[in-house]
Amino acid sequence: MPSRNDAAKLTGAQISKTEKPMLDRATLRRLPPGIWALGLVSLWMDISSEMIHALLPVYLVTYMGASMLTVGFIEGLAEAIASITKVFSGALSDWLGKRKVLAVIGYGLAALTKPIFPLAPTLGWLIGARFIDRVGKGIRGAPRDALIADISPPGLRGASYGLRQTLDTVGAFLGPVIAVLLMWLTADNIPLVFWFAVIPAFISVFLLVTFVPEPERPADLPTVKSPLSYRELKRLGGAFWWVVAVASVFTLARFSEAFLILKADAEGTPTGLIPIVLVVMNVFYAIAAYPAGVLSDNGTRLRVLAVGMVLLIAADLAFVLIPGLTGVFVGLAIWGVHMGFTQGVFSSLVADTAPAELRGTAFGMLNLMTGVMILLASVIAGILWDSVGPQGTFLAGAALAALALSGVMPLRRALHNQKIKQQDIAG
Repeated sequence: MPSRNDAAKLTGAQISKTEKPMLDRATLRRLPPGIWALGLVSLWMDISSEMIHALLPVYLVTYMGASMLTVGFIEGLAEAIASITKVFSGALSDWLGKRKVLAVIGYGLAALTKPIFPLAPTLGWLIGARFIDRVGKGIRGAPRDALIADISPPGLRGASYGLRQTLDTVGAFLGPVIAVLLMWLTADNIPLVFWFAVIPAFISVFLLVTFVPEPERPADLPTVKSPLSYRELKRLGGAFWWVVAVASVFTLARFSEAFLILKADAEGTPTGLIPIVLVVMNVFYAIAAYPAGVLSDNGTRLRVLAVGMVLLIAADLAFVLIPGLTGVFVGLAIWGVHMGFTQGVFSSLVADTAPAELRGTAFGMLNLMTGVMILLASVIAGILWDSVGPQGTFLAGAALAALALSGVMPLRRALHNQKIKQQDIAG
């Protein structure tokens, strides 16, 4: 008789047809309240963070006298710190057997940094606030993703990750829009806009503390003493490491969105409308994420992922082949849809393949590898942009996306072998 732990490992392909969700309101009603709450937590925190991040580079340069090199160094180092922190927070959540407490600490740190931005008297204070904010992101990321897997039914994992991603992305495009509106209302008073950003941050923490449950640890779930030891990492299994490998190569193809902004600027987008670039991309991302997650629960995770990879290739080609701003906005729309078809699906695959007691560690390792790759990808993209031009950057991205697509078939075999192994254990 399969145990609760065995059931938690079932993949979307193993859910019976009668349990497969459809893309309708019934599926949304079947999602646990905790999933909705985590989505709203992400939405409010992203509104707060993006209100600040949309204006922070200008504030650093104009008000604090920072150089562009300083701004780039701050942002790069901050994201690197977040990626590294995720590994240890994920492993710690496995060792503790609890996820929510680390998520609360991570979101709480981020909320506490928000008042520092309008109050900071020197550049050093702003740098410190930015780093602590990213440490908070690193602490909450892997435990939160593992918590979603813990509280969502196996047959609704794709929908759960898709919903959270959609709400998170809604916050990502609402934040800059609200910031632009407040800048107009306050006559470009950036510190006052930063004060408004404090409010949604604390709403986020309140929702997390009040409405997200800490699930009871199953009695048959093994304890983990050394999550980052070689023995435990090996226990994550070949299928999981194939997921990480494919995600890493794919992330190498998906360089920083700063290059999308540069492309829009090079094609003559008015400076005042540059923030619209990320708004357009995030709107299409938000629209696609939840439907893609639901579709992936119908036993088609890898098909949805493959479609997302093809969409990235199409977006890159649109930037190269379609001239002017038409090409920019067609490329942005496709880029956003590809994000919706891939990011939540990768999270679902990690939840499907990793043992339940090591999910925090698994998400930490995924975030570490993809964090390194996005940094490497942006360096490569920058070199190609300077030496060959924008066409070289986007064509290289398309080629790397095609390489990641070639890894889907070996990943399918690895998932099939894991399924057979789990069935033998259950029998």
